[in-house]
This record gives sequence, structure tokens and C-alpha cells, in this order.
Amino acid sequence: MKLLGNKRLLILMLGLICFIALMGLTLGKRERMTWPEKFITDTVSWTQGLFYKPAGYIAGFFEDMGQLRTIFEENKVLKQTLTKYARDTTRLNDLEQQNKRLQEALGFTERQKQTNNYTFRIAEVVAVNPDLLNNTVRINLGEKDGVKPNMAVMSVEGLVGRVKQVSSFYSNVQLLKGIDDTSDDSKAIAVTVKGKENESFGIIESYDREKQKLVMTKIDPNDKLAVGDVVITSGLGQIFPKGIEVGKVISREPGNFGISHVAVIQPFASFDHLREVFVVITPEQGG
Repeated sequence: MKLLGNKRLLILMLGLICFIALMGLTLGKRERMTWPEKFITDTVSWTQGLFYKPAGYIAGFFEDMGQLRTIFEENKVLKQTLTKYARDTTRLNDLEQQNKRLQEALGFTERQKQTNNYTFRIAEVVAVNPDLLNNTVRINLGEKDGVKPNMAVMSVEGLVGRVKQVSSFYSNVQLLKGIDDTSDDSKAIAVTVKGKENESFGIIESYDREKQKLVMTKIDPNDKLAVGDVVITSGLGQIFPKGIEVGKVISREPGNFGISHVAVIQPFASFDHLREVFVVITPEQGG
């Protein structure tokens, strides 16, 4: 009885194996599946989908995280490179501008040395007085460098002002636009006209803040001064040496009572964005 039962079980298993094998052989050849096949296929597919989608999401998440990490590192390197490039470009531009200014300054001093026996000490502007009514700047030259009060100060373009106060290593420079901020006699600038030194004379002792122009007074009515003339220091007095360009005449008219004439001078030097200036030292001041 037991042997008969084992035979039946063996036959059932063999039949099931043959059935599965037959299904495997015919499944690829048939376009339509039976409903049990459909049920099993749908059930298995749905079950696989439950595990496949989360697994795909997780795998995609870690893959995206890896890509984000790579992108982050690349962006970090690019930002560092861009920052370095911008810094180097700015430094290069600044050095080129400084080199250009110094070359112009060197050319200026050589031209002046051929005309006058002056010494030009180049100085850097290190501070600007924030008080708009106190028109001074500070330079990095002082007593230790041979700088003294009332020495003329100029830029490549023209006269800037004069040394007002001196410490051991720094000096304060009174700008021309603050020429009427002081009551001492040294504020006045005796000037003449370039090419007409023996024909023209005047005094600059004030600055028109509204027009941002210098005012030249005490001009003789018969003076040859004309619009377009270049005004230079005459060398008269003890402050400003001869031959420093101040500005250009833009207008001339009779002054009060018609005794003398007044001229408006457009200064050559810019007083608002000074970087480097020159302290002019004459042989007398140097001694």
C-alpha cells in the first residue's frame, strides 16, 4: 500500500514536470496566454514591482547623490579658479595702471629736470580728509624724507597744492580747491602765462566751489592774457617754484571798479582721485 502511494506521488511529480516543460516550450510560440498564466504572470510582476520600484528609487538616489557630490566638487574647483582669475586680473590691471602712471611720472620729472633744477620726490596719497570743508590729503613722505612745510605738490597733470603740516613720516597737503581755507599770506599763487612770462601776471588766491574753477585776480587791463592761455607759476614769492602748470584760461572780464581784470582758470590737476603726487624741492628748500 505504501509502495503504491509512492508510485502515485512519483507519477504526479513527473506529470507536473512535463506540464511545466511543455508550457516553457509552447509559451514563446503562443501569443495568447491562458487565464492561469495571466494570473501568475500578473501576480509575479506586481510583486516584483513592489520591490523593484523602491530599489530603483534607492539606487537612483545614491547615484544622484554621487553625481551631486561630483558636481559640487567640480563647482568648488571652478569657483576657486574663477576667483583666482578675477583676483589676478584685477591685480594685473592695477599693476598696469600703476606702471602707466609711474612711467608718465618719470617722463614728467625728466622733462622738468631738463628745464629747472628741481628735485621731485614721488609720494603716495594714503588718506583723504573726509571733511569736505577741509580740502587736504595725506602723503607718505615727511621730515625724514626732506619734506618741509610750504613745498609745492603736483601731479603729472599740474599743480595740486602745497605741504601744510609735516610729521616724521607723513605730510598733510592743502589742495588748490582749499586755497581760500587759510588766512596766511602763503595761500596766494603768483602766476604768469606760458610763453608770455614777461607780458602777463596775476594772483590765484581763491577757488569757486560751485564752478570748481580757480579765480585769477589783479590782472592788468593791458595784460596780454587771453582765453586758452596756459597759466603757470611765475616763481615770484617763496612758495611755488617757477614753471609748474596750473590750468587754462576759460574766461576773462573786468573786475570790481574796472581797476583790474579777473580770469577763470580750469585747473589741469584732478583733486578728487589722487593716487601719486610729487613734492617739488628747490635747491634752496633742499639745502
